[in-house]
Amino acid sequence: MGKVIAIANQKGGVGKTTTTINLAASLAALEFQTLIVDADPQANSTSGLGYNPKEIENSIYECMVEGVRPHDAIIQTDFPNLDLLPSHIDLVGAEIEMINLQNREDKMKSTLDGLREEYDFIIIDCSPSLGLITINSLTAADSVIIPVQCEYFALEGLGKLLNTIKIIQSRLNTHLAIEGILLTMYDLRVRLSNQVVSEVTTHFQQMVFNTIIPRNIRLSESPSFGVPALAQDADSKGAVSYLNLAREILIKNGMMPQEA
Repeated sequence: MGKVIAIANQKGGVGKTTTTINLAASLAALEFQTLIVDADPQANSTSGLGYNPKEIENSIYECMVEGVRPHDAIIQTDFPNLDLLPSHIDLVGAEIEMINLQNREDKMKSTLDGLREEYDFIIIDCSPSLGLITINSLTAADSVIIPVQCEYFALEGLGKLLNTIKIIQSRLNTHLAIEGILLTMYDLRVRLSNQVVSEVTTHFQQMVFNTIIPRNIRLSESPSFGVPALAQDADSKGAVSYLNLAREILIKNGMMPQEA
């Protein structure tokens, strides 16, 4: 059974989509069958892999709201072992349309449960909010990765997200775990970045990944080419960092030996 990991933070600009695309691509490069689920109406994971959201016929929206089979929406990308369940702008309306549905918090889970046997990892790119779609994503997930940027307001809103996770753990998904807090946009030259790393690791200790994602031009550029950083420049610091993160997750989950 594949593992479902949500990438979530209601704060925008922290690297959720960058993490989704590049972590998934790294897992795929390590020969694990991986599916990206774009659960953000902005559809940045979809466009970041080179697909025009306006040309998408079936998306996660149709699967959750209209009952379309996910296999009829999944796109096989140009990258071995990496598939995409895309998004488009219609997902904005899903929150309203789902309000009166029974088991509305379980629509994502129902969509993904049938895919677990086909993938080693399903990575969900959540929207920058704590709305119904994000709640659906966390209800469907086995664990959540929380990207936190190494900038001034790094911890702003993190307490609210952790509280939301606790509520979901108690009411909707008792098995939801925190995979880890991921420090992103780290700049060695900036004192504030080092202060944030120190503050977050001191406060959250073992919850923080050892891997820290640096600011890197390849990570910024690659979405405009519709590829992960790994495909554009496998030796770049950004690509190497996400490969290290993938290995750290695999080791933590007993899917790769410690010495690998």
